[in-house]
Amino acid sequence: MTHATPHILTLLLFLPMVGGLLLLPLWRRPATARWIAMAVGTAELLLTSACFPLAGRVGEGGFFLQLDLPWIEQLGIRFTLGMDGISLLMAVLTSLVTLVAILVSWRAINDRAALHYLLILVMESGIMGVFLSLDLFLFYLFWEVMLIPMFFLIGIWGHGRRVYSAVKFFLFTLAGSLLMLLAIIGVYLLHGSQSGLFTFALAELVKTQVPEWAGLWLYGAFLLAFAVKFPLFPLHTWLPDAHTDAPTAGSVLLAGLLLKTGAYGLIRFGNPIFPEAARAFTPLLMLLGVTGILYASWIAFAQEDMKRMVAYSSIGHMGFVALGIAAATPVSLSGALMVMVNHGVTTSALFALVGMLDERVHTREIAAFGGLWGKVPRLSFCFLFFAMASAGLPGLNNFVGEFLVLAGSFKAAHLATVLAFIGVILPLVYSVRLLQELLFQEERGPLVLDDLTMREGGVLALLAILDLYLGLHPAPLLDLLHLPVALLTGVTP
Repeated sequence: MTHATPHILTLLLFLPMVGGLLLLPLWRRPATARWIAMAVGTAELLLTSACFPLAGRVGEGGFFLQLDLPWIEQLGIRFTLGMDGISLLMAVLTSLVTLVAILVSWRAINDRAALHYLLILVMESGIMGVFLSLDLFLFYLFWEVMLIPMFFLIGIWGHGRRVYSAVKFFLFTLAGSLLMLLAIIGVYLLHGSQSGLFTFALAELVKTQVPEWAGLWLYGAFLLAFAVKFPLFPLHTWLPDAHTDAPTAGSVLLAGLLLKTGAYGLIRFGNPIFPEAARAFTPLLMLLGVTGILYASWIAFAQEDMKRMVAYSSIGHMGFVALGIAAATPVSLSGALMVMVNHGVTTSALFALVGMLDERVHTREIAAFGGLWGKVPRLSFCFLFFAMASAGLPGLNNFVGEFLVLAGSFKAAHLATVLAFIGVILPLVYSVRLLQELLFQEERGPLVLDDLTMREGGVLALLAILDLYLGLHPAPLLDLLHLPVALLTGVTP
């Protein structure tokens, strides 16, 4: 364990939740609630960014920050947090996307604004806990904490069939959570029966000698729980509905963060605890990943609602993550993690742009638009930029992760990699279709539109700069991932 200010992890974990509680007296003061929420979100982003200089002080297990405190010792539950290169990138992504969600809600949410921002900040604490926990019970606790605010965000501020979508989201994720809980209890009892030490500590549970039959059942439960959150085909059906009916902030948080928690759980907990079972499930995970890539691209092309199109594109991108994890080489796993980060940045921007258009015109139907390039050039340029980034244009961020996944997976699975390569090309098809109809086709009807405001332009400019930086100079992020990925794949760093 290092001694480099480990309590910064506690601050990262609870700052958003405490900041959210400050909003409780502000039910009738939405403007004040917005500014406090933005201040808390900005402070969290600065705090996570301040952890970068600490990354060189690597301690036990590759973690440069660790905090281990007693909690419910009778049950072997400890308050154990840790940060390595992987969790650092996920923590920074969490704080960035949460700040974007706060800013895109600035004018869109006026009804019960304080509650809206409170839920966003509580969700940030829950997601941060998922990425920092090194105790399985603690991980599960924060896994549940992050789901509840999303249910209310969709159900209260959503559109269309918001109650249906909120309940569907809740039932899918609850089913996955219960499976994971059973698997956690199973490995806890198995480890205790072998060693006499009943604990939820990840560092101890990875030493468990899991019988083959038990490993397949327990890992299968973990995989199903995380596959729902990815979401992998055919467990993806909750996602398009949730995105379609969620408010813009909800879509940003769903695509930018919640989808990543499933992949992270598999990388951090599922595969290290059950390595033999993970290898046995590799063909299935590859099949589901590649199927998701191809299926999502096909369905995305047929969509008439911009939000549903971007939602299906997210399923395709997460298919690359599944392929990279399944191949389990240092290059493919690094690529999967880069896809997670890059997708979080790019898709957050696309959902923000769709929300900005929806605020102006009160529709997301592609057929309602046309000729935007001549009307709102700044907004149109941003749409073009982020759509091309999402499609994997070389020089922009998504290309880096997808290229690494394909390069790292080819030796492990030739056919799956070739099919996934087709999935790199297909997003260009539906992206070009969207841009042509939205920006360059003749205007279908009279639209009165304002171009980007300073707030909107600032948010999109920040994300565009990150897109360019991650696309042109990904080396610093890959350096952060080198040691933890090597340890996870069993390769000498």
